[in-house]
Amino acid sequence: MGSGIQTILCSTRLLLSYGILSLTVAITLAHGQVDTLSGIRDTTSVLPPAALDSLSQSTSSGEVVPFHQKKSPWLAVGLSAAVPGLGQLYDENYWKPPVIWGLGGYWIYEWIHLNNNYKDFRDQYNASLAASKGGNPQYLRLRDFYRDERDKFAWFLGALYFLNLVDAYVGAHLYDFDVGPELMLNGEVVPKVKATVRLRF
Repeated sequence: MGSGIQTILCSTRLLLSYGILSLTVAITLAHGQVDTLSGIRDTTSVLPPAALDSLSQSTSSGEVVPFHQKKSPWLAVGLSAAVPGLGQLYDENYWKPPVIWGLGGYWIYEWIHLNNNYKDFRDQYNASLAASKGGNPQYLRLRDFYRDERDKFAWFLGALYFLNLVDAYVGAHLYDFDVGPELMLNGEVVPKVKATVRLRF
């Protein structure tokens, strides 16, 4: 009876971990931008050859200055490799480190808890082998169950660490990318129009 409850608790923890990971990935992907106007060609303007490079900027004197990133992607990866979440702080994505730390802390806690249970049932099974020829099959089943669950959380931690590195790299690359809705196809700023309706009774 007690092992059935433990199995349900471990399954619930696993489902909760899958849910948190899925939510984290969904939130990260939701901040992407899709260019719906990429297939439309602007036929009304002819750009000079210097303006064809979209990564260069021109000064008031007409001199073209090459584009330089403000954030180094490899520095962000190095920071995230040293301390997960630090690369996201460098990229100024301040909401991501608490998610990484919370999820990683929870999974580390679960890994330690499952490892302790695995060691307990391993020792009990080894003691039952000395008492009888085949040992207690219940201890063997629980030992294998907790070992498998512990290993799943180790994989989760490895995936979180890898995604942390990839996210820091991508975040540094996209730091200079303007996702503001006020830009038109040719890069000019669109004036904002606001309207307010006030009703008084």
